[in-house]
Amino acid sequence: MKKDFGKQTYMFPMPVLIIATYDENGIPNAMNAAWGGIHDTNQIGICLSHEHKTVKNILAKKAFTVSMADVKNVVPCDYVGVVSGNDTSNKIEIAGWTVTKSPNVDAPIINELPMCLECTLVSYDEKSDYMVADIVNVSAEENVLTDGKIDVAKVNPITYDPVSHKYLSLGEVAGTAFKDGLKLKK
Repeated sequence: MKKDFGKQTYMFPMPVLIIATYDENGIPNAMNAAWGGIHDTNQIGICLSHEHKTVKNILAKKAFTVSMADVKNVVPCDYVGVVSGNDTSNKIEIAGWTVTKSPNVDAPIINELPMCLECTLVSYDEKSDYMVADIVNVSAEENVLTDGKIDVAKVNPITYDPVSHKYLSLGEVAGTAFKDGLKLKK
């Protein structure tokens, strides 16, 4: 029998996204966001409160990057989520990160995180705090590629567990998409 938990924001796995922007003075900023994912073909959707410095930067620049938080960077990834850019302007420096300006959008790429989506703003609804952006480019470090493709095991991303408030690494391969189910097809 299943136990009811009522209306909760429980979804597994929940990616840990690091959103990076430039402010009006070209200073890089980053925040940790867990409520995001693919919105549509080549688009990302993220729920971000309009009070965040990052959102103010996105609305001004119309661009941002989304990096996948990884096991190696748990501490700095959590740090940029617990400290506000409204109060601390050098969060990226304190996190120990460096950035490179994206060649595709007006936003920083965090060099220490192995995978990055470069995005341009499509829409932002301040009432629902929901943002949609076009993915202009995906980049990844050579050391996380296998046969020229991004290897999720090498990226080693973390997910957020909203029940226990823990970060978890992804597990073992459980099957092959678009193949295993064919065993039941008649």
